[in-house]
Amino acid sequence: MVEKPKSLEGINVRKDENFSEWYTQVVLKAGLADYGPVQGTMAIRPTAYEIWEMVQDEFNKMIKSTGHKNAYFPLLIPESFLTKEAEHFEGFTPEVFWVTHSGNSKLGEQLAVRPTSETIIYSFYSKWIRSWRDLPLMLNQWCNILRAEIKATKPFLRTSEFLWQEGHTAHATKDEADKEVKMILDFYKEIAEQYLAIPVLQGMKSNREKFAGALYTTTIEALMPDGKAVQAGTSHNLGQHFAKAFGIEFLDEQGQKQFVWQTSWGISTRLLGALIMLHGDDKGLVIPPKVAPVQLMIVPIYKDNEKAEVLKASRSIMESLRSAGFRVDMDERENRTPGWKFNEHETKGVPMRIEIGPKDIASGSVVLVRRDTSEKRPVKISELNNVVKEEIVKMQDNMFEKAKKFLDENIRIAESYDEFKDILNSKKGFIKAGWCGKDSCEDKIKEETGATSRLIPFEHENAKNCVYCGEKAKSYAYFALSY
Repeated sequence: MVEKPKSLEGINVRKDENFSEWYTQVVLKAGLADYGPVQGTMAIRPTAYEIWEMVQDEFNKMIKSTGHKNAYFPLLIPESFLTKEAEHFEGFTPEVFWVTHSGNSKLGEQLAVRPTSETIIYSFYSKWIRSWRDLPLMLNQWCNILRAEIKATKPFLRTSEFLWQEGHTAHATKDEADKEVKMILDFYKEIAEQYLAIPVLQGMKSNREKFAGALYTTTIEALMPDGKAVQAGTSHNLGQHFAKAFGIEFLDEQGQKQFVWQTSWGISTRLLGALIMLHGDDKGLVIPPKVAPVQLMIVPIYKDNEKAEVLKASRSIMESLRSAGFRVDMDERENRTPGWKFNEHETKGVPMRIEIGPKDIASGSVVLVRRDTSEKRPVKISELNNVVKEEIVKMQDNMFEKAKKFLDENIRIAESYDEFKDILNSKKGFIKAGWCGKDSCEDKIKEETGATSRLIPFEHENAKNCVYCGEKAKSYAYFALSY
């Protein structure tokens, strides 16, 4: 088989020259996703799905250790359910896909294809909760969501169908619900930072940006290399709005009827888009070792008469590394040269590569190559397991620290609206600015600059004046362009 030129196989545009095209090429050429036949849909390929499975595994450990359980609820939601909470329904109406027929028969009531599951889940909660002894009820589901995407679609970041988890809890008091909201947000921060190496900011959403129907919304926000923000996860206190709409009541310990306090929270495959954008380079994808489906790829190098010896040694090393708990594979393809394999695995973001040939075997060593730094080093086979363990930790830490440095360097304070606009036009990133708390100022900033308020920090700092109207500021807010 004739190999294609490397320029056609690998990434052929620079990340800093055409970020959007670079991103699309990485998604397609690293084998992460492919476009679906319906606009806004995509097929998630094994590498990306395995990363998502690792996110699932880690998050499941977190929530199950705190008493949450996984469940599953129907995909189709009667329109009458959505209309029970007016603010919620109004917030999602433009995005809903409707089912109007069953076969050739028109349905008596049209059905929404799950845009989010509050309403369908709470119809069950109204039946399952009767007493304070039934609380807290803490369920989570992993599922797909459909929302008609009206903006420009981008795989993982903006699609009409995506995967997520959505947690839904019911509590006896607001204090319990508040604690739940913050605990889950901290879990999201841990997933983003400790596993995906994505540094995030935590805070509250403004009234304009909160989840439709929520009392308040908390968020984690990440910053991408093009200066735009990504909402990486949200945790909401729903108050008693849905409880009153759906009649979710319980008898307290004094025998009095009370409405429950509820929360909902979610992260989605948008996290994969953030990972791609933040860590990728001109060669392609770079996957943090903790979530890499293959942490090490062994590439044997030999001539025909050396094949048996090199493959035997390579398999022995692979088994030793697997026994030590590493995720390892070996590229034995006969129809590809070692150089071609190196380029392919770099494009696909494999964290480390092990090169081994006859000379390496003779010296009792291999060559270890790190994807993030391209550093090559000889390693004694007898020391390989320990060295790999150390290098995986170093690479994970290095990827996070590099991203954290970028985030810190791209948070800028704007004291005036002119300064705000200048930062947005020339540098982008997060703009920390005083805000009076009025919706009108927030709306005008969005209308005039395209920037939205991303969060209000939990840690209160005294701000002088609103960056837009000049009146006394209620708090600082972080603004940015966003995906």
